[in-house]
Amino acid sequence: MMDILLNAIAYIDLNAILAIILAGLFGLFVGSIPGLTATMAVALMVPFTFFMDPIPALALMISVGASSIYAGDIPGALLRIPGTPASAAYVDDSYSLVKQGKVSLVLGLGLTSSVIGGVIGTIILVLAAPVLAKFALKFSSFEYMWLSLLGLSCATLIAGKFITKSLLTLLFGILISTIGFDEFTGQARFTFGVISLYEGVSFIPAMIGLFAISGAIDYYANRHKTGGVPEASELQAKATLNIFKGVGAALNKRKGSITRSSILGTLIGALPGAGADIAAWISYAISKKFSKNPDLYGKGSQDAVIDASSSNNASLAGSWIPSLVFGIPGDSAAAIIIGVLYMKDMQPGPSLFLFQPEKLYAVFILFLIANLALIPLALIVVSFLKKIIQINKDILYPIVIIFSIVGAYAINNSPEAIVVMLVMGLLGYFLQKNHYPISPIILGMILGPMLERNLLASLTKSDGQLMAFVERPVSAVLASFFLLVVILQIWGIMKNFKEQH
Repeated sequence: MMDILLNAIAYIDLNAILAIILAGLFGLFVGSIPGLTATMAVALMVPFTFFMDPIPALALMISVGASSIYAGDIPGALLRIPGTPASAAYVDDSYSLVKQGKVSLVLGLGLTSSVIGGVIGTIILVLAAPVLAKFALKFSSFEYMWLSLLGLSCATLIAGKFITKSLLTLLFGILISTIGFDEFTGQARFTFGVISLYEGVSFIPAMIGLFAISGAIDYYANRHKTGGVPEASELQAKATLNIFKGVGAALNKRKGSITRSSILGTLIGALPGAGADIAAWISYAISKKFSKNPDLYGKGSQDAVIDASSSNNASLAGSWIPSLVFGIPGDSAAAIIIGVLYMKDMQPGPSLFLFQPEKLYAVFILFLIANLALIPLALIVVSFLKKIIQINKDILYPIVIIFSIVGAYAINNSPEAIVVMLVMGLLGYFLQKNHYPISPIILGMILGPMLERNLLASLTKSDGQLMAFVERPVSAVLASFFLLVVILQIWGIMKNFKEQH
């Protein structure tokens, strides 16, 4: 074992370190621009790997993935625009804390939680990769159906007192996810003859519209009420430059929850198709359930920021478990990385552990270095991006709108994506004006296809027998968790009703 580790360390040369630094800076830049996702950042790096040795090439991919996921927190905190879908779960909490003058604390908590989550995820990846991969491989459509239902139940857990309105927006998100071709019948649904809708509605332009465009509309609609005084300048006056001030004490109080969220994020990441988005939502919901101050969630909860951001970074390491051991991508970014592994003659699978263990452990070491390198790299970028809040919003929002249009168009070079973004922006503005939460729409769009696909596959396999959904042990456990969540929510609704009457 020691020989393998020494050989693995020998692979970590200056080229690998340089790749981590440059890719980390690039990932921070891409992730901080709304619409340019972590998957897109990883995809943009692929051409550079053609001319690199295997280990520096993988260092490039690992670093850009970790840094871009964290960077999504920055515009979420400063502008209430999630840089990546994984940041959407706790964007309201981050932005509310910033409005309270806690800019540095929010950025510091997000950074340190992401690094801790990444390190814990890496440790689990090293110690438990074969076991977790075998467990994830046993998941059939029945388990994924219950998992998607559990994820969708997060919408009610994060809704607070607006459970009914949250359910309505969640159902609207699921409805949007059904637009396009039905995978089972091949029939077009809700397209109304519009060819661009045949592929469905991408949730990235929808997310940009709901958060960025609706925010711009709200600002210009209400600017006269504040006389156009930029709120950001007041925030900057309250902000300090030390983003680590108070972070140690905050994390020390939450050692248990950050460990729980990181482990949970790794486990969810190990499930093919789940990814950082679902990890963040589920961790957010569980964090709220166990919190002593659940009423703060959505209004500026430090617990929400810490738990969800640690979980989504930990999920990155988790997504490599099925990728390395069985060649099954944990998420879309991992699918791209599998292609790089094949290109570099490192075929994923059990043979990788048998014949190239030193390269495998070099990958584990790279994960650790890439996460730790986030701290100095993020300090450089955050110091620059924090200046965003000094800009007058009359100048800032036109820039945000331009970047939003570029981000929406860049998804698949489609002008129709811009139309989707603008429509969802208007919709988001009117929904929020009437106190309807908009985050469940994104959740419904992400998990709706997963629920439909696995439900129909399960019904086909079981010939319509409903008992088949709880016959498998893991299915029964997930079904029990879902039932528990439903009971808790009904109990919560009844309790609120009694208090009001």
